[in-house]
Amino acid sequence: MTPTGAGLKATIFCILTWVSLTAGDRVYIHPFHLLYYSKSTCAQLENPSVETLPEPTFEPVPIQAKTSPVDEKTLRDKLVLATEKLEAEDRQRAAQVAMIANFMGFRMYKMLSEARGVASGAVLSPPALFGTLVSFYLGSLDPTASQLQVLLGVPVKEGDCTSRLDGHKVLTALQAVQGLLVTQGGSSSQTPLLQSTVVGLFTAPGLRLKQPFVESLGPFTPAIFPRSLDLSTDPVLAAQKINRFVQAVTGWKMNLPLEGVSTDSTLFFNTYVHFQGKMRGFSQLTGLHEFWVDNSTSVSVPMLSGTGNFQHWSDAQNNFSVTRVPLGESVTLLLIQPQCASDLDRVEVLVFQHDFLTWIKNPPPRAIRLTLPQLEIRGSYNLQDLLAQAKLSTLLGAEANLGKMGDTNPRVGEVLNSILLELQAGEEEQPTESAQQPGSPEVLDVTLSSPFLFAIYERDSEMEPRTVGVPDKLHPGAKRP
Repeated sequence: MTPTGAGLKATIFCILTWVSLTAGDRVYIHPFHLLYYSKSTCAQLENPSVETLPEPTFEPVPIQAKTSPVDEKTLRDKLVLATEKLEAEDRQRAAQVAMIANFMGFRMYKMLSEARGVASGAVLSPPALFGTLVSFYLGSLDPTASQLQVLLGVPVKEGDCTSRLDGHKVLTALQAVQGLLVTQGGSSSQTPLLQSTVVGLFTAPGLRLKQPFVESLGPFTPAIFPRSLDLSTDPVLAAQKINRFVQAVTGWKMNLPLEGVSTDSTLFFNTYVHFQGKMRGFSQLTGLHEFWVDNSTSVSVPMLSGTGNFQHWSDAQNNFSVTRVPLGESVTLLLIQPQCASDLDRVEVLVFQHDFLTWIKNPPPRAIRLTLPQLEIRGSYNLQDLLAQAKLSTLLGAEANLGKMGDTNPRVGEVLNSILLELQAGEEEQPTESAQQPGSPEVLDVTLSSPFLFAIYERDSEMEPRTVGVPDKLHPGAKRP
């Protein structure tokens, strides 16, 4: 994983695109009913009025077939359009999905970072993780479906249809969560935030996917690529073909760690996420600059710098400082810098153990000249490894009932989530406020030239903060070049 594209190895702790919607207490008193099947839907499922016909299937085209590349602007426009149609109940449902995706993200991130250790770091996207698991839920039958619902954090009662997750509602709510991020990140007249998700369904020849299942993934992402290739004879070559295909359709410079595929697998479900934001009023400094990995080791990296009115405060008791930098109308970059690099792990624990956004101070903005590394972060993980660590290795294993996915029960190989996060200079844009007013204090220099934590969070700006029932959550990340 590299933070700058300069070939620099890094340890990164990152949960990205964490979105929290403010809402009243009523949303959280009994929230799961917003995600369950309704009584009328259950009646229709249990007593269909017409004879059930076999679901249509199709065989994915070969991986070498010509494919148009992903248009990220189109993906963003679809997210924006879906957000414009949200009604009050849709927002409540999105708030609930954001909350349970948060909890799952924290839990899985902890397992991922513990498994990889400090030396290699971890990158995790809760929307990608949560959406991947809900996708498998949509393709499963009991007992696998019930087990996946419990893993997602939603209780289920055996034999009670109205306690079963409606996967379509959940993915639509997840789409709203991501749409609110990009719409609050910048208007069409500004440099917008990008949040793009691509799914690759790579199958062995002969496996026919069910059309309703593939179509049900549309809210998770409209960029779905079902492709077939030989997975049985040369696993290294098959992996290379998948990696080349993903690079060709996305153009993203992300880690593609797939080196070989299991020869008895018939389906690989891979999710790829690209998040890109630009820091208004910041520019890239000339040349490379020192970043101190520890007290005795430094590396040369590109740096960004900008001056504006930002919130900043120091916690003398816990020896760290916090700076808030707006990325859009209600999207904020939170930078948390320990006074000593060796304190990063301790500060990270504080972030995880507290409701951080209510714990930290809320000082008035002041003039700050901020300098930090240009962030370009890549990472991947295999969801199967996380399930194994949670002692759930059989959940998507050979005994899993995935009868809604294909005409035959697929044997699932690796389930990859790959992430690319970029924060770049927005040189063509001006800071949100003038850097310094007459009579204001001297400009404060804040330079992040040693390990620090960062978070990107969004609050729905259309609701009054005083109506918040559950405090805003954030997706914390730690950055260690």
